[in-house]
Amino acid sequence: MIDFRYHLVSIVAIFLSLAVGLVLGATALSDPLLGTLKKEAEATGKRNEELRNRQRELLTQVEGEEQFAATVGPHVLAGRLKNQSVVLVETPGAGSDSLNKIAELLGEKSAGATVTGRVTVQKKFLDDDQAATLDQLAEQLKPADMTFPEGAGPYDKAAQVLAAALLTDDPAKALRDDASGKATLEAFKSAGFVTVSGRPTQHATLAVMVAPSSPYQQDGADTDNQALLSLTRALDAAGRGGVLAGPTTAVADGGLIAALRESDTGERVSSVDTIDQSSGQVVTVLALAEQLAGKAGHYGTGEGARAYLPTPGPLPGGNG
Repeated sequence: MIDFRYHLVSIVAIFLSLAVGLVLGATALSDPLLGTLKKEAEATGKRNEELRNRQRELLTQVEGEEQFAATVGPHVLAGRLKNQSVVLVETPGAGSDSLNKIAELLGEKSAGATVTGRVTVQKKFLDDDQAATLDQLAEQLKPADMTFPEGAGPYDKAAQVLAAALLTDDPAKALRDDASGKATLEAFKSAGFVTVSGRPTQHATLAVMVAPSSPYQQDGADTDNQALLSLTRALDAAGRGGVLAGPTTAVADGGLIAALRESDTGERVSSVDTIDQSSGQVVTVLALAEQLAGKAGHYGTGEGARAYLPTPGPLPGGNG
């Protein structure tokens, strides 16, 4: 009868044979395998170094282009918006840094415009449960000579009333306050729908609106975009032109610039999707000047852009 020791010895012999086989196999394969792995590692390291060098080159190139735009931009824009005034409008989720730089380019030392002030739309403006309040407020504040289009919703009405308080297409009324405009903005401010800096009720002739940096993702995001498009449309109609600007992310699916470019409003309102770059800030001002000539276009690098920048027209006074 075969006892337990026999089985144990057999099992040990089997595992010993496997171990010897593995050692012999590894010894036989180690040299060519290690050689191949070494070559692949060297090739990968070389490729990684090439990519790092290329990355450094691209970063240097971008820095150079940014420096060029920041240096040359004010000269390219010199006097292009002379005798014009601009109101700046921020949407919920928009970045302020780029708008600050655009304000500098718009000013007397560059494009020659007067920046009346800044209006920042609050998240509350887009809350679904505030639609009825917005509608009521718009009806109360509507100037006597204003009529709302048939079928206008709360956001259409609120946008039209707000835009009338901020903009004019009559040069004689530009940079002038009026009691109605002040009351309108104060009411929207008191209700928590906007915040204000500067004197935006002086009535500008042009508007720059900054899109949210990232597409809205929550439920009702499309409704929010449509509400902001109503404001974009109203700002353009109340003055002599408007530009919606933002970073390239605003052209992504669900982004406000993407929504504009896909809508009928995009035939009248210009857009720029490179506002986070110095060159894009210059392009935004050029697009605003193009609006004065009655033209609209979409500029940048994102989907729907027809060119990086508009063709600059002659400078005022025939010096360009």
